[in-house]
Amino acid sequence: MRFLHLSDVHVTADYRRHSLVRLGWRRWLALGELTFGGRARAFARAPETITRILEDARTLEVDHVILSGDVTAYALPAEFDGARAAMGQWAEEPRRCTVIPGNHDRYTPGAHRTRRFEQTFGNLLVSDLPDIAVEEGFPFVRLLGEHDAVIGLQSARVPYFPGLSYGIVGRKQRDALAALVHRPELEGRAVLVVVHHAPFGELGKPDRLLHGLVDAPAVLALIPGERFALLHGHIHQRYHFPATDRRPHIFGAGSSTQAGHEGYWIIETAGGRIARCEKRSLTG
Repeated sequence: MRFLHLSDVHVTADYRRHSLVRLGWRRWLALGELTFGGRARAFARAPETITRILEDARTLEVDHVILSGDVTAYALPAEFDGARAAMGQWAEEPRRCTVIPGNHDRYTPGAHRTRRFEQTFGNLLVSDLPDIAVEEGFPFVRLLGEHDAVIGLQSARVPYFPGLSYGIVGRKQRDALAALVHRPELEGRAVLVVVHHAPFGELGKPDRLLHGLVDAPAVLALIPGERFALLHGHIHQRYHFPATDRRPHIFGAGSSTQAGHEGYWIIETAGGRIARCEKRSLTG
């Protein structure tokens, strides 16, 4: 089976069209990053880039697209709408697409309270093993054909304060994952586990304290070996670490739509294991 992994597409609204009152104080603090930090320019063409990537998916005969979070800049309704429109028909069918939320999609308490992500992509959060869900529908499981499976985990939480962008899967989801990998339904399958936050960066060092996946060692220990892969985003670095007997393959998709860094992973499975991968760029 052939998978396409992209992440951190950050569809960005025109913040000049929104009143400061409606944006709220958390987004006020983000305006500096959008303007002076260049984020708005970097992601100005995010919808068009998503479309280009998904055109590649059709050309490459991809079976399943995985988007590992941060579909929006700062969780505005217009950003969710734009991301959903850019995903097109891929986002209509759970057998063909998996999307999980990132920290930017849980940026405000209001976005979480109104289930803004779920309103947009809830049809993709269905599970073939719903009895294992322990937290807001996570983990969810997609059994694909006879030899593959995708598991979605939630690590993104509403931050106490902007800038505290670390993530945690948590004991409940970890315990569910530990039980899940031994279920007969997953026996002999290649299993792609999708989480937003990164266990470590492209140099193999843990991500910084207030930015990384807090319980990464505990999560990785549950899925060691060639059958398993952990797919993530968050740190805008695109890399692959091969599996060992102590950890799974790890794929960081980087930011697939950031100007000058556009790209994604193609991951192929065969015989119940990760068989091949290719890092692809849209910028040559």
